[in-house]
Amino acid sequence: MLTRTDTKARTLADLPAVQADSLLALIALCDADPRPEKIDVGVGVFRDGAGNTPILKVMKIAEQRLVDTQKTKAYLGSAGDKRFAELLRPILLGEHAGDARIAGLQTPGGCGALRLGFELIATANPQARVFLGTPSWPNHAPIIRAVRLESVEYPYYERGQATIRFEDMIAALETGEPGDVALLHGCCHNPTGADLSEAQWAAVRDVVVDRALIPLVDIAYQGFGRGLDEDAFGVRLMLSACDEVIIAQSCDKNFSCYRDRVGSLFVKTGSAGATATAMGHVFQRSREMWSMPPDHGAAAAHIILEDPELRARWLGELEAMRDRINSVRQRLAAADPRLAFIGRQFGMFSMLPLSPEQVLKLREYYGIYMADSGRFNVVGLSDEQIDRFTAAVVEALDA
Repeated sequence: MLTRTDTKARTLADLPAVQADSLLALIALCDADPRPEKIDVGVGVFRDGAGNTPILKVMKIAEQRLVDTQKTKAYLGSAGDKRFAELLRPILLGEHAGDARIAGLQTPGGCGALRLGFELIATANPQARVFLGTPSWPNHAPIIRAVRLESVEYPYYERGQATIRFEDMIAALETGEPGDVALLHGCCHNPTGADLSEAQWAAVRDVVVDRALIPLVDIAYQGFGRGLDEDAFGVRLMLSACDEVIIAQSCDKNFSCYRDRVGSLFVKTGSAGATATAMGHVFQRSREMWSMPPDHGAAAAHIILEDPELRARWLGELEAMRDRINSVRQRLAAADPRLAFIGRQFGMFSMLPLSPEQVLKLREYYGIYMADSGRFNVVGLSDEQIDRFTAAVVEALDA
């Protein structure tokens, strides 16, 4: 005889509310602000002196060439544009570009590469812990949780002193066990702008090797700091020292093609055979998540990187973006001694030593939108906004 149960099945209506993403909420607040003088330094896109996020001239040329010559929109497969990944190898890997133990594939942006890399780690070792310095990019921790890995957080940056808490970082990594993961920012640290020096990278390498950790390097801003090769120093150092390395890379920023979601994942193991096996798992996971990455942005970047003239133009436009980032940093740093640290940092972001209350006051009184942590986009400012921004920040620091 069947037993009847009155237990109610759970449905979509029973889902708990999700806490809103604070950055997305901030963008919505800024969009709703009618004040024409408002300043948005929350969203993470490069802006020129006029406050625009232009499409690179070389990207326009490549896109037109793509329109004129592309003969089909047929599927490319889970690896996406294979030639795109090959062309990135010397830019990202440098002297390791020819290493048969390293394989890569196209992904939907750097975020897709990160998720895929952590999926691979979780498949290989579900007990692996991920050492995560804080503050970090806000989506790092959720991605780690999503693949059901444990994260070990440690303080990376001291906001009040604008310094890296390097001893704390080393002490945390020294507690790692073989197979655990060290999540490292390749360059232009988001959200602090505080990058490891070459000597600090070497110390991290020594601990990673000694503790048999797997470095996962997130490099989303190559070329925005010191230069393409200089910004890849940490990636290449880890490749020189470690048998197993995972690299999550993004072209969204250095090709200024944010909405096209252009990225790549590279995996190194101790042998070409082991790498082939690992990539089999990578392809399986990518097939489950997005089947095949979007083509347009990677196809355009492929055209640029394969054509010597277009590549040279890209390098010139990239240098111009980097020069603007660094010049705005110097201008902000010169405004007040308490902002001098901004001139010693790299990339699009820095963190001001402001309380959430001070940040709220800047928003309410001056229409300045930044994260509650004080993280702001250095090149979210147009040229004409810089003085007004610094005057408001100095006033907040004086209060």
